[in-house]
Amino acid sequence: MELFVFLFAALFSVLNPIGTVPIFVGLTQDYSKKERKRVALWTGFNVFVILIISFFIGQYVLTFFGITISALRIAGGIIIASSGFGLLNGNFSKNKGINKKVQEDIENRNDIALTPLAMPMLAGPGSISLLIAYYQEHHETTIEILSSCLAIFAVSVLIYVILHSAHYLAKYLGASGIVAISRIVGFLTIAIGIQYIISSVLSIIRGI
Repeated sequence: MELFVFLFAALFSVLNPIGTVPIFVGLTQDYSKKERKRVALWTGFNVFVILIISFFIGQYVLTFFGITISALRIAGGIIIASSGFGLLNGNFSKNKGINKKVQEDIENRNDIALTPLAMPMLAGPGSISLLIAYYQEHHETTIEILSSCLAIFAVSVLIYVILHSAHYLAKYLGASGIVAISRIVGFLTIAIGIQYIISSVLSIIRGI
């Protein structure tokens, strides 16, 4: 249960689906209610697939390129902390890798569930590196693996619920409410990134 809660909280902070709400609303403003539901559902599904693949296959990619887990944690920590600073400063679009030119191109596409919503807006380098590092520490028992998969599934379901309710959230929370929540999440995200860097540095020092 502790593993589930930790990974769920860490993933939710890094993915920050609340910060994606205003972007989702903007991209789907001309969609029907049924189309928005479909996009939200496929976005959650795509995020789940991307995160599961990263969780189980990521370590083999590291081995192939000769990247150590300490290097990954430091790089992931920097990315996660940088993402958190973006959220804390309210730079949601910039933090998600979306500029005006890209957004105009996106609005002309028929399907936005995979790109840019699932990747890179939600399942980006921060969450992927987080899962790869997490797998290195928690894959010894079946319970650990099941708890991790369940946490990934729960986050994906929550993403669907939030995006499906995005237009209602944007209406009732307003821009200021979304910004406030995202900044709180951003602060937690920065803390997670810094903790990853500290843990990696301490691991390297102990190994010397």
